[in-house]
Formats: sequence, structure tokens, C-alpha cells
Amino acid sequence: MNRRIRLSVLFAALVTAGSTALAPTVAQAEEQPTTRELLDKCDNGTDSCVFHPDGAPQDSMGEAHQVGDAAYNCTSDLQRSTVGWSDTTGESNSVGVSLSAEYGFAEVFKVSIETNYNHTWESSHTESAQTNIDVRPGEMGWVTREAQMQRVTGTYELHFPDRFYGHYIWYVPFDATGPKPDAPSTKTQHTRPMTDQEKSEHCG
Repeated sequence: MNRRIRLSVLFAALVTAGSTALAPTVAQAEEQPTTRELLDKCDNGTDSCVFHPDGAPQDSMGEAHQVGDAAYNCTSDLQRSTVGWSDTTGESNSVGVSLSAEYGFAEVFKVSIETNYNHTWESSHTESAQTNIDVRPGEMGWVTREAQMQRVTGTYELHFPDRFYGHYIWYVPFDATGPKPDAPSTKTQHTRPMTDQEKSEHCG
């Protein structure tokens, strides 16, 4: 075997050996923790878990939806109806974890919000009231409600005492939307003519 052939065989052997050695490393690099798995470790296996907000909470109005029953006026006179209702507004977040529990990441999140924004986080808020609607003859009336919401966005920085999936530090983007504490909602009264079907169902 001449020198050129021997070098070619040696190079091929080195490439094969190198590929075999790198294969497990590539496979390990593809293994990543889920966001939920990382947040479950927040103050539960970490040296520190700190929330870095992107800025002040963003205020918005929730989707308008009907609350209480509709009022039907089957008389020939203007009728004032009082609609009693109770409505609960919940929260949502980018990970799908429940923030209503008083343990684990839920408690860590509430402390993070209080520390960064100087107010508490409400996972749910229930409002009850009675709303008057003036309904003309042959019409129906209903009430809709829009809750004031707040959205917080930021990143959790987690430090582990030992490597977790190959790293000591992980960063987890997170955002959550919930009812704004102590903020009144918007209630709106609506009326429209009843359909023939509604007349037969409610005024028959």
C-alpha cells in the first residue's frame, strides 16, 4: 500500500470514529426541558428564580359578553326590567399553569408580581350586580360586561446548583393576563326587536 492510499484509509477511519463519538453529544443537545418543567423548578430545586419584567403591566378590556338573563317585553308599554347577574373573570398565561393555587410556581409568580409592580395578582374576580334595562314593546333587552384586564410579560432567570439539562442558568419567557385588581368593569344595556320565534317562545 503506497503512502497516498494509507493516508486516505486513515482519514476515513478518523471521520467514522469522530462521527460515532459526536452522535451521543448531538442527541443530548436535542434534549431540552419544557417551559412547564423549568417553571416547576422555580424555588423548588433552584438557587434563585427571578422574574425580570419587560415593563409596566399593559391594561386592556376583556371581551364583551352577556351576563344574566335577557328581558322580553310582551306588553304594549315601556317596561323597566332589572337583570341580576354574577360573572367571574379568570386568568390565562403562556404556559397553561394554574396561578390560582397557593403553592409551587403559583406562589412564586404572585410574589414576583408584588415585588415588581407593588400590587397583588388576581387569578379570578367575581362581580355581581343588578342592572336596569328599559325595554320597548315587542323588544328584548340584555346586559353585556367587559372586565378590565392587565397583562404582564417578562423572563424568569433560573440558577441551578447543578447542571440541569446541561446548563446552570436557564431563561424562560413568560406572560400572563388576569383581571385588574379593584378596577370596575364596563356594563352596557342593549335592546332590539324580538324575532317571530322569540315572540312565540316568550309571549305566546
